[in-house]
Amino acid sequence: MNYIIHKEKRPVYLQLYNYIREDIIKGIYPYNTKLPSKRNLAEETAVSTVTVEHAYALLCDEGYAEARERSGYVVTFRQNDGFAASARSELSYHATGNSEHTYPDFPISVLSKTMRKVLTEHGDLLLEKSPNSGTVELKEAIGRYLVRNRRIPVDTDQIIIGAGSEYLYGLIAALLGRGRTYAIEHPSYKKIEQVYKAAEIKYEALPLTKSGIDSDALANSSADVLHTTPYRSYPSGVTATASKRHEYVRWASEGNRYIIEDDFGSEFSVSTKPTETLFALSNSDNVIYLNTFSKTLSPSFRVGYMVLPKHLVKPFNEKLGFYSCTVPTFMQYVLAELINNNDFERHINRVRRKIRKEISDI
Repeated sequence: MNYIIHKEKRPVYLQLYNYIREDIIKGIYPYNTKLPSKRNLAEETAVSTVTVEHAYALLCDEGYAEARERSGYVVTFRQNDGFAASARSELSYHATGNSEHTYPDFPISVLSKTMRKVLTEHGDLLLEKSPNSGTVELKEAIGRYLVRNRRIPVDTDQIIIGAGSEYLYGLIAALLGRGRTYAIEHPSYKKIEQVYKAAEIKYEALPLTKSGIDSDALANSSADVLHTTPYRSYPSGVTATASKRHEYVRWASEGNRYIIEDDFGSEFSVSTKPTETLFALSNSDNVIYLNTFSKTLSPSFRVGYMVLPKHLVKPFNEKLGFYSCTVPTFMQYVLAELINNNDFERHINRVRRKIRKEISDI
């Protein structure tokens, strides 16, 4: 191994994590082989064993490895998982309750203070019509947030603001065309199926296993668009493993295929680092990324956004750019302020700490 650690740069454990992750993906550490011991890796890289533990913990969180008693850390990622043989396994459901929203709402005191500030600073500007794709202020704030937290560097014109995920599903269907066949997870968030059914779009429901969509079902599907929720798909609670996420990306790289990545709720992962996105994994510019503030802030915030692949920005503007933004200008400025002053991320971190504590107390 030849890992050069720059201690003056980004967190050391993340540098180490990225090195090992890349070596696992490249097959330098094949499936079911042991990773270097914590002590040996610490000595080789001149870092502490605690730093190595943090890096290995992230690899385990994302499904690249797992800790085994008396064996240390063993690679669980397989580059060629799927398509060669069935990966079907029994799906274990994790009920998430009767409502999709199960996390604490954003503090009303902070929200009211932010609203007053926006009213004072922006005044009559709040009465103006929003640009059709959303205000520049909110899109820039989201863009900075995505770089910091989801490793997604995007241009502002790739971001489209809309009133909730269902509205954005409809825009995507109109953009990609109703002549395509869509694949959705089974079970999945019921409104996904309802939107496609209402739009008279042909879709296939592919069964979920405990690691993600069944490999045989995906390989044999006639779909050319995959709509997936890689992190804690609702209502099953299934999170796609690292191997499965790479399988989705490989599937989409063949032919004129797209992935719709519904990243609903990933901010509340108990991992110390959010699960990697398909958008960041793909090099094919064919993933449409979706997220919403309905879960992170409150169900009453009917605000979502999608990030288009670069090559779809121009077609979107030509075909659908005339649609007016469905989110009030005032609310967009409020959200931009919450993101820019870090109140949004402080809320997320507060909830994540609460969840971790609840888990540790069980």
